[in-house]
Amino acid sequence: MLGKTAGDLFWMFRCLERIENTSRLIDAGFRIALTRHTSAAEEWASIISTAGAREQFLECHNEFDASNVVDFLLRDTANPSSVVSSMEAARNNARLVRTALTREVFEATNECWMTLKELLKKPVKERELPDALSTIRRQAALVRAALHGTMLRNDIFNFGRIGTFLERADNTARILDVKYYVLLPSISLVGSHLDNVQWDMILRSVSAQRSYRWLNGGDINPKGIADFLILDGRLPRSLAYCFINIVDNLEYLATNYGERHDCHEQANALLDRLNSNTIDNIFEIGLHEFIEEFVADNNALGQQIEMDYRFNG
Repeated sequence: MLGKTAGDLFWMFRCLERIENTSRLIDAGFRIALTRHTSAAEEWASIISTAGAREQFLECHNEFDASNVVDFLLRDTANPSSVVSSMEAARNNARLVRTALTREVFEATNECWMTLKELLKKPVKERELPDALSTIRRQAALVRAALHGTMLRNDIFNFGRIGTFLERADNTARILDVKYYVLLPSISLVGSHLDNVQWDMILRSVSAQRSYRWLNGGDINPKGIADFLILDGRLPRSLAYCFINIVDNLEYLATNYGERHDCHEQANALLDRLNSNTIDNIFEIGLHEFIEEFVADNNALGQQIEMDYRFNG
């Protein structure tokens, strides 16, 4: 496969994952802000920081109020990671590699683009936000379902999956960091009802609330939730699950092309670090510090994959 084609597939599915992740991040911010009326602006500022868009946001807005943040993350074309921008990029990439996709995948992508374009043609009102976010997630899931249900398990499939899981791992790490690093108003609230409600909302933001409760009952605690989202290989949005799949997809490419690259060693090293760690050790190091290092290494892996498979030709 040409490197340019591989890159278009990688970024198509990375952008599709990003629109779902952005909707989840907004949902987390919306629910958390509802529990802390006196400092809602701080929560929305933390959401923008988590999205890695603080500088771009401040170029357009002076205040971190809900309407500004939501519109910037959903609709603003000045934000390259907004839902509108990401969906446009995903569709453009899909058009470039149309012959590599099944009809079902391309049609699902096109339908997603048309639905979201109509949904987001004007600012979303607060009372309409939960339904709008649900629609975004559902449309992205339909493309993913078409991929799983119709695509041959070859290098096309694997480049798409690698893009998906790199983006998903980045998002889960960032959502965890929002909670741990900036969410609590006071260390005295650790373990309080407010603290537990907010952690419960973090579980909801990654569709893990029911799974966590099924495994742990009503024991909502920061260490247990962090363990679940970082190290539990059964959870589809955990860091461990993402890297199990990244390594597996990269191994397919190594076998298919008959050569290994630096990205294979980097991915294996990251998975080994997750497999050999414990949540106690992570908390001893510092959860924020662990996540910060993970996000940097995850980004570096994405850049290495681009170089090794010559996405730029």
